[in-house]
Amino acid sequence: MIVSTTPTLEGHKIEAYYGIVVGEAIMGANVFKDLFASIRDIVGGRSGTYEEELTTARKLAFTELEHEARSMGANAVVGIDLDYQVIGDKGSMLMVSISGTAVKTIPL
Repeated sequence: MIVSTTPTLEGHKIEAYYGIVVGEAIMGANVFKDLFASIRDIVGGRSGTYEEELTTARKLAFTELEHEARSMGANAVVGIDLDYQVIGDKGSMLMVSISGTAVKTIPL
């Protein structure tokens, strides 16, 4: 499955458009991760625990997006847009939402 932020794919012709596909993942951040992230905020540096959660959420969202596109008969998704948000009470959850257009391409 080819996924791209661009509306076209170099070396490929878009033969059919199947519609918008979305992949979403919401990850809860637990109390211990929040505590260690707070300490990081005070002393500086990167928060590895949150980076890992974001990476996991992004991979899950891409997997969901690709699964939905395949179920429509697509072999690519173009025009990908990634959004990250903190949601829930006191910002306790991380959400990754990915959308794009499922298409069928053929090589030129």
